[in-house]
Amino acid sequence: MTSPDERKPDLRVEQIAAFGSGDLHDLCDAAEAAIVDGGGFGWLKPPQRSSLESYWRGVLLVPERDLFVARLDGVIAGSAQLLRPTANNEAGAKVGVLTTFFLAPWARGFGLAFRTVQAVEAAARTAGLAVLSLDVRESQGRAIEIYEELGFQRWGTNPWYAFVDGRWMKGFYYSKLLDDGEETAS
Repeated sequence: MTSPDERKPDLRVEQIAAFGSGDLHDLCDAAEAAIVDGGGFGWLKPPQRSSLESYWRGVLLVPERDLFVARLDGVIAGSAQLLRPTANNEAGAKVGVLTTFFLAPWARGFGLAFRTVQAVEAAARTAGLAVLSLDVRESQGRAIEIYEELGFQRWGTNPWYAFVDGRWMKGFYYSKLLDDGEETAS
């Protein structure tokens, strides 16, 4: 018999188009925890709960945004979004953006971060995208490690990316070619 401590956690990453029972609450809780921990995809302190709920509801309304949630034992513990180009962006039709990626501190160390980024990559490929881009604040060390381990290449730095705690922080820009056969940029 397996003791509770030996049980393997239920880890899932899924794309959602609507919130199930408790999902919005869980997503807001996870986002607030990540923000307090310094990884809040732009926020420095948690906004009012109503603003956070409105934000997440709005994400589901944007046709070019795909919301992915990471679940630990059924509870949403983090998320990421795939931002696909708009129909009028023919020149950028093959480039997607991985954005607003975070994982609550209590859910780290289970491999959910890798799974989440990989799920976004898979969806980008399915959508016919050839490149996935992202940007990240220099203080997000673990996220940077994950991106680089998954093959994202840093191509630029913005020395004035974010103003945090009274000082400027760098931001790094990454891209990953999803189809190795079509690299033409130099």
